[in-house]
Amino acid sequence: MYHTVRIGLCLPQEWQNDHIDPAEAYETMTRIAQEAEALGFDSIWLFEHFHSSRAPYPKERMLFECWISTAALARDTRRIRIGQLVTCNSFRNPALLAKMASTVDVLSHGRLDLGLGAGWYEAEYLSYGYPFPDTPTRLRQLREALQILKIMWTEDEATFEGKHYQLRGAINQPKGVQKPHIPILIGGKGEQVTLKLVAHYGDACNFTHPSPEEMTHKFALLRRYCEDIGRDSQEVRRTIFVNGCIGETDAKVTEKAAKLPKKFTLDHLRTRGLLGTPTIVRQRLQEMERLGVQEVIISLPDVIDSATLQLLAQCRSRL
Repeated sequence: MYHTVRIGLCLPQEWQNDHIDPAEAYETMTRIAQEAEALGFDSIWLFEHFHSSRAPYPKERMLFECWISTAALARDTRRIRIGQLVTCNSFRNPALLAKMASTVDVLSHGRLDLGLGAGWYEAEYLSYGYPFPDTPTRLRQLREALQILKIMWTEDEATFEGKHYQLRGAINQPKGVQKPHIPILIGGKGEQVTLKLVAHYGDACNFTHPSPEEMTHKFALLRRYCEDIGRDSQEVRRTIFVNGCIGETDAKVTEKAAKLPKKFTLDHLRTRGLLGTPTIVRQRLQEMERLGVQEVIISLPDVIDSATLQLLAQCRSRL
């Protein structure tokens, strides 16, 4: 049968300093984006960090800034959609982020998804001079930011009086290509606040390597929250982020999985990710689709290997 689940790919954004020249690293990243586009993948994704989260040695790794890279990829590709998993709300005033996103949407001719989350990595906040408020405060800031984004994208002048952010006649031109506005993906699976924010403001949700039971429960909860406010839950695209290892043989798969951080055990990858030969991965994607997933965004340890991308593309084409 023809597939309906969309397949996204996380690009190689972080590199070991002494293994590659920075210019070569970026060219490799954009090459993978172009290969993904040529192979028919639906989307490419970057993450938002200022330095590596692989403590305790982040100085040994280089990491390309998320939004500058998003803008560059918007011009290096032509058809594939581009997004972030996810932008940290704390790092930019939301009015500025709205302006940046509008510009990138024009650069890409309307292919941007804005991924946004409340932020979590305290060490990064403090090392770059940002205050790190508690979780409830960061979530309240996210709520205000989501409102501001939509105002900036839909109104001639934006005025907003919140506890954390204020706008007084902000003008945002151009507003972007997509109508009624750029889609917003909200990352996180907190049941008391985050999923309610998705129901109110999100065009897509994203859960990080959830179990099948988690997916079933949280998708049902999201449907309920949408019903509570009179919104059709089908308006919210259901996406997940998973780690994956794919190879021509079981032995190759096991070899690749060994390159992932130790927390990603084989059992974890089997139940919460994608692990196996193309036949097995195809079956897993079909299972995810049956559970309600509409887009699977995959991080591969050997994403720079063109042969691996071709194996994954085979799974996509046969769903």
